[in-house]
Formats: sequence, structure tokens, C-alpha cells
Amino acid sequence: LVFTEEDKYGLYSSLLFKYFLAEGIVCGHDLFVASAKEHPDNILKELPAPLLDDSYRKELGDEAAAVKSEDFQDSMKIAWRYQNLPKMETSPTTYTKFGHYYDVSKKMSPELCQSVKLHTFYLHEELPFEPKMKTWNMNSGYAKLLQSIQRIISQEGFDGSDPQKKQRNILRIGIQSLGSILWGDDVCCSDAPEDPQSLTKFLYVLRGLLRKSLSACIITVPAHLIQNKAIMERVTNLSDMVVGLESFIGSERETNPLYKDYHGLVHVHQIPRLNSLICDVSDTKDLAFRLKRKQLTIERLHLPPDLSDTVSRASKQDLAGSAKLLSSGCGAMAIGKKHLDF
Repeated sequence: LVFTEEDKYGLYSSLLFKYFLAEGIVCGHDLFVASAKEHPDNILKELPAPLLDDSYRKELGDEAAAVKSEDFQDSMKIAWRYQNLPKMETSPTTYTKFGHYYDVSKKMSPELCQSVKLHTFYLHEELPFEPKMKTWNMNSGYAKLLQSIQRIISQEGFDGSDPQKKQRNILRIGIQSLGSILWGDDVCCSDAPEDPQSLTKFLYVLRGLLRKSLSACIITVPAHLIQNKAIMERVTNLSDMVVGLESFIGSERETNPLYKDYHGLVHVHQIPRLNSLICDVSDTKDLAFRLKRKQLTIERLHLPPDLSDTVSRASKQDLAGSAKLLSSGCGAMAIGKKHLDF
């Protein structure tokens, strides 16, 4: 269960959501897409197109050439005493291929989308005009969604109860903007919601379904709207992996020259740990993302050897203080700001 905290305007979290679904189609997995905001059919039409091996090599070749030119320019600027230090690898995708890569400037072809089984759940079609009723002492929208997931897991053979019935496959579940007011939940509207347990009950039952089936799930939640921090703590404990996206749009970092090449920060709050009752808390705090012309990349940040004259004295002091905080948690390699520095 991958829990994603949406960025303020939901631009980059929706892109990460579509990456997850696109990877499922390329791998031949079945998809289940649920939303209360945007129709799932429209989401599937906007999936990025996969890069074939030839175009992938060309993309990486162009990227490597750009990196070399940047390195050459930096070597002209960096003081001589820094040149012999080992260079930190900021973009491992430049050298190795992991999974599949996608071109966000192009849409996936309908033929490729139709090559796998697609299941959709649009809340406003599932609950048209019937009165809101509590099922399992839970929000009606959440209960209806759980029933749909449970039905697909059992009918399509993902529960593993009869392994000889057909060839085994994986079900990828994507749920968009769970917990928003469109789902009929008020956790985003009030510090003391009327039914604060619906979301946690839903995640508890969903996690049980995922544990006994061949399925994986990604959920995006507008966490910045949830004022009650106790609810967020419970939701985090019920998830396996928790990742937060923080966009620079509308913040002071948008104009900060240190972040001029990036569009936001990636906060890894929790990662799964096998054979353990608790999840691991990542000590990698210096990650950020940027949306290029064709790709969304997540890179590791580090402070430049010397700050330019355009950075204010206050920024330098702030960076120096946060570097001390990071050095204890991330080791000597992570020299960065309290969040992420490039």
C-alpha cells in the first residue's frame, strides 16, 4: 500500500499516479482505477507513452551529453581544491536502466491500453441519487469502493485461492484524492470531523485485502488539507510506504536561486521493511524532483561547493544550520538543507 501525499495543487502527484498505472499496462497487469474527481476513463487516456529501447538510449544519450557539458562548465567555476573530491551521483538513471521510462509529452496509444484488463470506479456513477447509508459503520463511498475491490479480487482470481484456474497476474489499484470532500468525507474540512474513523477503517480493510491477494495499491490524499494530525498519524501507520510531494509553486522556494533547476521536494516518510512489525523511516532527506520536457526525474540533492553572490546571507546561514542537522542522520554523503538542496 503506497500512500502519496499530494502537492498543493495536485499537479505532480497526479503525474506520479499515472506513472504507476502506465507501468502496470507495460508489464501486462490488470488495472483498477477509482476516483471521485476525474472520470477514470479520462485518467487512462492521459497516461504517458512508454519509451522504447531505441528512443530510451537516444534520450539517455542526449541526457549524458548535457551532463558532460554541465560538468565542463562547472569545472571552470569550481575552486581547485574541490575538483579532486569524489563527485556525488545525482541521477543514477543516467547510467543504469530500472523498470521502464515514459515520455510525458506523448499519450499512450489506445491499443496498448486495451491490451490489459481495465476496471474503473467512478463514485458519482456508483452512488447516483440513493440516500447516504452507513455500511460496516463506514462512509458509503468507501464501503462501495471496498465492495468493488473485493468483488474484482475474488472474481478475477487475484485472491490466489485457486492457483490452477488461470495464469497468475497482478492487480494494480489506483485511488485518486481519497479523503477529499468529493468522497463525502469531512476530514479535509474540519479539525474535528464528524466521522474521523471512516478513512482509517477503509485503509485497515483495504490493507487486509492486499495482504491476501496478488495486488498492489497507490493512494493519493490531499494531506495538506487534513488539519487533524492524529488522523494523519493513523493513516501513516496503516500504510506500507508513505511519500510526500512538496511543490515550489506559490512558495518562496520558487524564486530561490538554489532551487531554480527543480520543481519540488520528495519526502520519504516511511518505507516497508520485511519481517518487521514496524516500517522503516528513511534517513534520505535530500531528494527533489523536476519535470523536464519529456520526463519527471527524482534526484538526490547536495550543496554546491560555493554559493553564488545572488544567494542572500540569511540563506547561507540557513543552509549551514540545516547541513549540521542532516549530517547526523544521513551520514557524510548527505550535505544539504533541512528539506532538500541542489
